[in-house]
Amino acid sequence: MIKFVVAALWLVAVTLGTVIFSFSMSSPKTDKTPQPAFFGGLDYVKTDIISVPLIKDDEVYGYFLTRLVYTVEPAIMKTLSLPAEALLVDEVYTYLYANPEVDFADYAKLDLDKLRSGIREAVNKRVGKKLIHDVLIEQIDFLTKAEIRDNTIRRRTSHLETKETPEPIVH
Repeated sequence: MIKFVVAALWLVAVTLGTVIFSFSMSSPKTDKTPQPAFFGGLDYVKTDIISVPLIKDDEVYGYFLTRLVYTVEPAIMKTLSLPAEALLVDEVYTYLYANPEVDFADYAKLDLDKLRSGIREAVNKRVGKKLIHDVLIEQIDFLTKAEIRDNTIRRRTSHLETKETPEPIVH
């Protein structure tokens, strides 16, 4: 009979220990480290294609084309008095014109991390708060004037070639 009592107490102790352990593992952590931005809590603002003419030696030598996605703080977004996209596009123009070291014609020297962090810091400085957490590049291109001219000519000639001439009507 003592064996049954000891076995029952052992089962109760093991079951109680398992329940306590499972509850302690499932309870929320008291660690207050913020979760990375990719796990939520932020809104995403996607711009349309931004076309910035780049000037060199007093003439336009090409166009910087980009589509960006910004991770923004929703609480700060609600307090803005102007549309976020207008502010973001203005800062892209300002940043590119204020930084002559950004040269899209020389791809070897182009530092995308520096470009993204520069735009982020410029917007946050202008707003006065940490509005933007990250700048994601969805599309980025640089076209010279010659490339744009060539594309325009190709489109015109291909459009003319695809036009069919109507067959004459024979009665």
